[in-house]
Amino acid sequence: MITMSYTNEVGRQYDAFRSELLKNTAFKDMTRSSRIPTGRLLDNMGASTLAGDSLRPVTTDIKFVSADYDFASTYGIKLVAGRFFSREYGTDTASFVINESTVKALGWKNAKEAIGKDFKYGNQRGHIIGVLNDFHFESMHQAIVPMILLMLPPSFPYFNNLSIKLAGSNLASSLSQFETSWRKFFPETPLDYTFLDEKFDKLYESEQKQATLFTVFACVAIFIACLGLFGLSAFAISQRIKEIGVRKVLGANVSGIVGLLSKDFLILVGVAALMAFPVAWYAMNNWLQDFAYRINIQWWVFIVAGILAALIAFVTVSFQAIKAAVANPVKSLRTE
Repeated sequence: MITMSYTNEVGRQYDAFRSELLKNTAFKDMTRSSRIPTGRLLDNMGASTLAGDSLRPVTTDIKFVSADYDFASTYGIKLVAGRFFSREYGTDTASFVINESTVKALGWKNAKEAIGKDFKYGNQRGHIIGVLNDFHFESMHQAIVPMILLMLPPSFPYFNNLSIKLAGSNLASSLSQFETSWRKFFPETPLDYTFLDEKFDKLYESEQKQATLFTVFACVAIFIACLGLFGLSAFAISQRIKEIGVRKVLGANVSGIVGLLSKDFLILVGVAALMAFPVAWYAMNNWLQDFAYRINIQWWVFIVAGILAALIAFVTVSFQAIKAAVANPVKSLRTE
């Protein structure tokens, strides 16, 4: 999917340009809208529903997007009731399409009940003809809000964006063909487009940078901790070298000695993990509060982290412990 700004020049030749472009199988669909997913929704213009013979004001804040006939098909948005705007109906410029959140906000039992309801939004009055499945228009930081789609008359084009859905089989060839068609219809207008997936990436750019920073600093911290643990284990084992020699003379095997020397360090790792778990849970839970849709932190995540920490510590200590356990006890018991 590529998107670009919609200009008056594009508007004058839009239908011809769209027809020309869609003759090529490299392009699946094309649409115009006031906003595109990844952008902010437009503010509420004031809505009313029919109650008896008069319109009843709606207190719910309903955002809106101005879109043409092909918006739902281009973006793959599913209908749960009714239909979308169609060129076969000349009255659709006085019609509305809403999402499921709007149905719930207005107190209707289900999507089908909303179809045909008289509705007024801003200065436009008409009927609700369709209900869309809730979809994420903004980032996952924001909850899905009540939203209405308008099909404004041609005399009042409220479009800022043009979206073209590519088949995706050969991107380089598709873009080349798109540029050729663009220069044919709009030779005086510079071509400036972006990919929709790049816009989605930018929504979470800060989170991606945070993930990279945390990964780098976590690796550095683990490396420094392993160096410290390696030095500490070497010092502790050197203090017990004669004890190890005596145990070997009395029949202790290598695995038993390694387990004995590693036990004290693993206990310290366990204590550290128990202290770190509440802090980690609190920090991650607070971070997740910035997202309207988020996962719950499962208990097993901390268990896995603790096991990995113990494993890293055991491998680090075992190097020195095995070296001491396989040493000749005669040398370790030799008097100074």
